[in-house]
Amino acid sequence: MVYSTYNMSKIIVDHAKIEHFLTRGVAAIYPTPADLRTKLESGERLRVYQGFDPTGPFLHVGHAMGVRALRLLQELGHEVIFLVGDYTAKVGDPDKDTTRKILTDAEIEHNMAGWQKQVGRLIDFAGPNPVLFKRNFTWLSKLTLEQSIALMAHATVQQMTERDLFQKRLAAGNPIQLQEFIYPLLQGYDSVAMQVDLEIGGTDQTFNMLMGRHLVKEYLAKDKFVRTTKMMDAPDGRTMSKTKGNGINLSDPPEAMYGKAMSYDDAHIMVGLELLTDTPESELQAIKAALDRGENPMGYKKLMAKRIVELLHGSAAAVAAEENFTATVQNKVISPNQVVPSQASAGDTILDFLKTALAGKYSTGDIKRTIEQGGVEENGHKITNINAPLNTDPTTIIHFGKRDFFRPVKA
Repeated sequence: MVYSTYNMSKIIVDHAKIEHFLTRGVAAIYPTPADLRTKLESGERLRVYQGFDPTGPFLHVGHAMGVRALRLLQELGHEVIFLVGDYTAKVGDPDKDTTRKILTDAEIEHNMAGWQKQVGRLIDFAGPNPVLFKRNFTWLSKLTLEQSIALMAHATVQQMTERDLFQKRLAAGNPIQLQEFIYPLLQGYDSVAMQVDLEIGGTDQTFNMLMGRHLVKEYLAKDKFVRTTKMMDAPDGRTMSKTKGNGINLSDPPEAMYGKAMSYDDAHIMVGLELLTDTPESELQAIKAALDRGENPMGYKKLMAKRIVELLHGSAAAVAAEENFTATVQNKVISPNQVVPSQASAGDTILDFLKTALAGKYSTGDIKRTIEQGGVEENGHKITNINAPLNTDPTTIIHFGKRDFFRPVKA
């Protein structure tokens, strides 16, 4: 092993961990994996970051893929930054089909309020080599008009329109707002301002991260590595998203997290085990072989769900979540302690009640969809009208999805 005393941190060259960082869940590495391996094995302390725009209050297990990679580098002694894009959120990273809503300061502060606690289960913000928690408002808000024009001079319209989502919008005749062109430059400037050596992000951020690589060369005359992470769909088949609120959230309680994982189809078992758990490679290969032989996938899906919970909540909570799922979903047994009393007001609709009962767990949009798709029952009868009046009889039990049971209690 090689050590460095730079910034009082030990740099550990662990070839197995480096190989894991370069391969597990990785889509691409720029300029090449070999170049980054050489850098990581040099004993030099690197400054690395991943950025997250506060477009919603819940970080999800898709984000955990990058955060776990950050933790690996933290353990090796490198300087790790968890960056909140509180200024870039004002601009809005271009979406596939439409321009994102520009968030207010109040919305941004609300969305990011619990983030440090959410990721604190995965990375260490204290200790001898703490992860740094930064906000890009610190430098982006100070750019003058002259500096902003100089920044824009480092890119062309042709470069911007090469981005695949812009191509799709242009082909569909959908508008592209000018601030959407600026977004990749602002995210790229984060790398310049922090003088980073490496950036991690999902494949949806490849264009922005490579813009940062370009700007680091232009401003700092140095190279910046980029590691893109494979992405995992949400259980509903859409992209897992803070904005949509459709992911397995880091703040979900163990039972909800397990149940959401179990709602994936069988085709997601292997990718879920690879990307969302720390299942060893040898075991992954054995599971794949078993599935290819036609073994029943249920046990492996339960293993995936259990290990996702274990990663965030520990083994005891994962075992309890699995037992709860087996009892309530597979055996359809409801015990009294699973029915949660929740406040109800006069005139509440089923949607009003569930918004209160599920506050912090599901977005209003998710609750509406679940009702309309037949995922809510009142005393065993499906409710599909979001405006249906709530029955506040003391014997009423509201069943939401597969795992949540509530008894309305009059305020």
